Amino acid sequence: MSYEPMTLEHAVREVAAAAPESDRTGAFPWAGIRAVHRAGLLESTVATRYGGQGGTLSTSAHILAALGRGDPSVALITAMTLFNHLAQAKRGHWPEGLYKELLSKARQKPLLLNAARVEPELGSPARGGLPATVARKTANGWSISGRKRFVTGAHGLTHFLVWAHTDEHQPRVGTFVVPNGLPGITIIENWKSLGMRATGSHDVEYSNVEIPAEHVLDLVDPSVAEQDNRGHAAMTLALTAIYLGAAEAAQEAFIRFAHERVPTNLGRPIAKTERFITLSGEIDLLVSGARQIIFGALDGDLSDAERLIRARLLAGRQIREAVQIAVRGIGNPGLNEDLGLERHFRNVQSVLVHAPQEDTSVAILGKAAFDRWDKAETEQALPPKLAIAKTA
Repeated sequence: MSYEPMTLEHAVREVAAAAPESDRTGAFPWAGIRAVHRAGLLESTVATRYGGQGGTLSTSAHILAALGRGDPSVALITAMTLFNHLAQAKRGHWPEGLYKELLSKARQKPLLLNAARVEPELGSPARGGLPATVARKTANGWSISGRKRFVTGAHGLTHFLVWAHTDEHQPRVGTFVVPNGLPGITIIENWKSLGMRATGSHDVEYSNVEIPAEHVLDLVDPSVAEQDNRGHAAMTLALTAIYLGAAEAAQEAFIRFAHERVPTNLGRPIAKTERFITLSGEIDLLVSGARQIIFGALDGDLSDAERLIRARLLAGRQIREAVQIAVRGIGNPGLNEDLGLERHFRNVQSVLVHAPQEDTSVAILGKAAFDRWDKAETEQALPPKLAIAKTA
């Protein structure tokens, strides 16, 4: 694959330059996405067997943290595509012909993929349940009908990956690859979030949308179809890197303001005062600490779900607190959009909103802690010989 030569930092600068306008209008952030595409970042996790770079989840997180400094909305849209390529690299669950066809088109324009899973009645699949969206068999393939919520990047996606159940005698559940722009697709512009405005995570209605028979992934029995929150722990931790980037941008805005603000009664930058030195230290402790937590965990054992969930929660909470300290420390100027800090503050509020949400993640850790105690109590209650045999 050949793309316009552009470094990651160059792409981030272009993304950052377009971010304020995208945030103001809530329009799809085409300028930022095109910069990411020209730099070849969207396909950085394509497997080497397809001619890609074979980037890892850690590679993705580093890219997302950098893009998050520029515009976390662009980073989130990018993440969805990166993660889909990672899944194909690992599992090979796409039909080969379809996947190669998409990659060939990615040279000319951004290939943007995202799952459409959340539904108005069901809510997030992370909390259990099966989709109401239905895929009906037709003479030539499938007809998709249903409504999805929070479809990040809806207007700019090239393909929706729609989670649905089939109308077969023995229904199955799977993901249906639906090209954007087909008859029967309606994007309902109802994304009015506090932050992450340019993600355009609108509802999408599918009304008898016809797709080819081969446009389906992972058709399985409903009994094994529910979302594995523990299995997705590494990916959701990598998503947290997006908000780390936003917090680093907030930290930079704080430091710049502290050096440029010179009150006449002080005669020197407020960065020279003990108060702002201490504030800067608190912010750095939280932001740099979050970076250590995220990448330390991602570079370790990715099969240890509790460890990854714990890292995500700790880092996410630190990110939110750091930006809050920066805004509170600066005062009124920090709430003015000219400084950019209030935009970063709004954006980082979404850090632990992604499924599984904070309460679900905490519950997973709580149950695991109880299970460890129960196991220890059971082993202590065993007769000595049986206990020795069990640990042998």
